[in-house]
Amino acid sequence: MKLQKSHVTWISGVLLLAGFLAWATGFSVAQAWILIAASVVAGAPIAYRALMALRYRTFSIDLLVTIAVIGALIIGEYVESAVVAFLFLFGAYLEQRSLERTRTSIRELVEATPSRALLLQDGNEVEVDVDEITEGDIVLVKTGDSLPVDGSIIEGEGHVQQAAITGEPVPVRRSVGDEVFAGTTLENGYLKVRASKVGDDTTYAQIIELVEDAQDAKAPRQQFLDRFAAVYTPLIIVAAVVFGLVTQNVELALTFLVIACPGALVIATPVAIVAGIGNGAKRGVIFKGGDAVERLAKVDTIVLDKTGTLTQGAPQLTGVTSLSGSEDNLLRLAASLEQASEHPLARAIVAAAQSRNLTLSDPEQVEITRGVGISGLVNGKTVTIGSSRSLDGMSVSDSLIWEAAAAESSGATVSYVVADGQILGYVTIADQLRAGAKEAIASLHRGGIDRVVLLTGDNPRAASHVANIAGIDEFHAQLLPEDKVDHVQLLIDEGANVAMVGDGLNDAPALASADVGIAMGAGTDVSVETADVVLAGNRLDQLAHAQRLARKTVRLMTQNTVIALGTVALLLLGVVFERVGMSIGMLVHEASVLAVILNALRLTRWEPKDVEGFGSGDAESLSDASEAHLGEVTDVESAVR
Repeated sequence: MKLQKSHVTWISGVLLLAGFLAWATGFSVAQAWILIAASVVAGAPIAYRALMALRYRTFSIDLLVTIAVIGALIIGEYVESAVVAFLFLFGAYLEQRSLERTRTSIRELVEATPSRALLLQDGNEVEVDVDEITEGDIVLVKTGDSLPVDGSIIEGEGHVQQAAITGEPVPVRRSVGDEVFAGTTLENGYLKVRASKVGDDTTYAQIIELVEDAQDAKAPRQQFLDRFAAVYTPLIIVAAVVFGLVTQNVELALTFLVIACPGALVIATPVAIVAGIGNGAKRGVIFKGGDAVERLAKVDTIVLDKTGTLTQGAPQLTGVTSLSGSEDNLLRLAASLEQASEHPLARAIVAAAQSRNLTLSDPEQVEITRGVGISGLVNGKTVTIGSSRSLDGMSVSDSLIWEAAAAESSGATVSYVVADGQILGYVTIADQLRAGAKEAIASLHRGGIDRVVLLTGDNPRAASHVANIAGIDEFHAQLLPEDKVDHVQLLIDEGANVAMVGDGLNDAPALASADVGIAMGAGTDVSVETADVVLAGNRLDQLAHAQRLARKTVRLMTQNTVIALGTVALLLLGVVFERVGMSIGMLVHEASVLAVILNALRLTRWEPKDVEGFGSGDAESLSDASEAHLGEVTDVESAVR
């Protein structure tokens, strides 16, 4: 169909040129017939689209041009009819070609997907179609190959270019046990990967689907302009008729009809949205539609979760303090119970016990109390691990209180171990601040964000420590998931436009309640599904890029609207004062359409100048919040006493 349209465009162009040559050589009769033919050839597809639109009771721009071309033919203005039809058709052709350029991100993503893969079957390498791979298959990846599946490396190592997934510009080293993704490329090395996600379930395929859906979705401004055009077009037809009756000049009325076409106005928003979403996709920022872009552009307050968002979400055990007995015995007891939990803090405790080769017991009757901790039976003992709330009603020494407070002040999370009602000791766990977090927060402030707020379930001392290091304006600690929702709603009630950034299941309600929900790509499925924007690379510099990109996109949308409306207004003035003819008017009209598209195309290569580079900054040792599990921790001294 595209080929046919381009052929029609060029045939009508050749006929128009032939008509000009006939005029130049004095063959006036031949000129008239050639121009009529050019008008019919170029006008036929325009008239067809107009009729198809009328079948659905829609007054399209094609209808205005069709009326103008037919009217010009009737009054004998063959040059005008041929030029107007050709320019409109040629403009639509160039418009389509230009719009395709704004979708290069999707094309590049699709082209990076391999169609064949090497499988290890019965010790032999077998080449198969990617569609034939199933979960659990062993895939062989050699230097220069694109990975066809998501999975974990079971043998080999190498550097993987993950820009398509995470936006990281530099290849990262991956070895046994690391996760790799479909659509990434092995720059060097050799890998054996056990497939965990295949086909449409891979992260890469889901990113493509999200971007395609987002580019097809209409932004609120675009929806308004579509409604405006539906009313505007019939009004222009009526206005042209009235104008013709008043002036008694049919050609002038037809010119008015052509000039008033809102072509550039209709395309002003979608072309900018498509280009902006494409820019984000290539850098690991996935917008779920133009609505998300427009809302993020208005945001003036950013709310951050701590666990897995501001920090890396991979805490490590930093200390074991036993009040009676050995540290190993305390850790063995705690890790045995924590085997029943998937919380990052629990995994840190279990991993530490395993690294010491401690033998763990299976827990029984496990119960998780939100905001307190976890309890259960271990070797016949009733064991509880959690925040200071788990110590309610117990006698706690001053020395223990001050030791725990000192650990928290340095950014650690303290989890107490209690067995049969007796405090046995505590463990401390710390996380790492995400690389470049401080620079990203500074970039957000430079980009027009007035407030950056930290909401965490951790204790106030640890929250204060994190906020000070990262340059965050304010923090609220010891919060339950519903408390985060309340804080977000309070900010909105105060008049702020709020974006909430999180990664966990407990962040999903706050993400949904904010004006814009932003999820870290490695977060839970619930948080990613709830969010309006996904940061596929789990990097906070992507947050700063997304915020700048959204504002840049909306600015270009506004510029395009001004160009479109300004051009129509100037041309209509020219028609009223009989300074602009039909052919010149159509030429300028199509030029304005192309100007709008080319202006939007600048977004495809746009980069913010003041956002710090990927992965910059040093990691700082910090505590992980014990949200929804090991403790929405209160101030130790006041809670215990």
